Amino acid sequence: MPGIFHRPLDRRSFLHVTATGVAATMAGFRTPSHGADLSSETAEWHLALISDTHIPADRTFVNRGFNPWENLRNIVPEIVAVNPDAVIHNGDAACVDGKTTEYAEVKQLLAPLAKRAPIYLTLGNHDDRPAFCEAFPAVTGTRQKVTDKQVLVIEHPLARVVLLDSLLYVNKSAGLLGKEQRQWLADYLPKQTDRPVVVFVHHSLGNADNELLDAPAMFSLFRLHPQVKAVFYGHSHIWEVRDEPGLKLINLPAVGYNFNDREPVGWVDARFRKDGVQLTLHAVGGNRKDDGRVVRLNWS
Repeated sequence: MPGIFHRPLDRRSFLHVTATGVAATMAGFRTPSHGADLSSETAEWHLALISDTHIPADRTFVNRGFNPWENLRNIVPEIVAVNPDAVIHNGDAACVDGKTTEYAEVKQLLAPLAKRAPIYLTLGNHDDRPAFCEAFPAVTGTRQKVTDKQVLVIEHPLARVVLLDSLLYVNKSAGLLGKEQRQWLADYLPKQTDRPVVVFVHHSLGNADNELLDAPAMFSLFRLHPQVKAVFYGHSHIWEVRDEPGLKLINLPAVGYNFNDREPVGWVDARFRKDGVQLTLHAVGGNRKDDGRVVRLNWS
């Protein structure tokens, strides 16, 4: 499932469980301090975004000169230091084929962060659903009933985040939402018009055979619902922000390694407001020329 690996509740954060339609969802965010008004122009929801960590069971594993285990170990303190309200890991937590031993390393590396904020994980093509669910079991609530697909919604007054499941085959590149998950979206989205909707899906959104095979159908659906403002994805190990008509498309960089020397390795700091999101790249390796660069996206 899109797992939740989180800290215990404290006075500054909570998990809010809500049922929407046929889905029970999990949500986690900090209570604003000093009486902050979440409807104000300056109110923020602060998320840390990581993707494609590719954590191996062998801590010495290297790909293209990068050690994914060391990369994530170095990034976790950076994220802890900025104190996000929550963390989203957008697929490919495991190195190759989602071994139990790989997820054990993922959990250990994320443990210091999990003490500070809830961590939400989606499934990528290098994840194995049964092993993943065993490593990251549901905490509470009813999971969305989409056959062989699992969906999570994170509720916040400033945005509603939908985490989709694009895993089709383990250790094969192509991804698929599938008819049933798309039907769930078609039934769900018309009821969610009170705030912006932001979607996360692991697979990239082109038309190649190794990408999200039903991306055109997904885009056709989103165009019917202007409250869907952005899609975040990974898979390609590229950092890129671009526009599709009516949508912002954000390709998250990989934590584990890049596929070419032009791309950074790192994570993204995301600060959502009611009218958009501010994204800051934190490049820890690869091409670091855009390290610290801020991109501000306004919802159309």
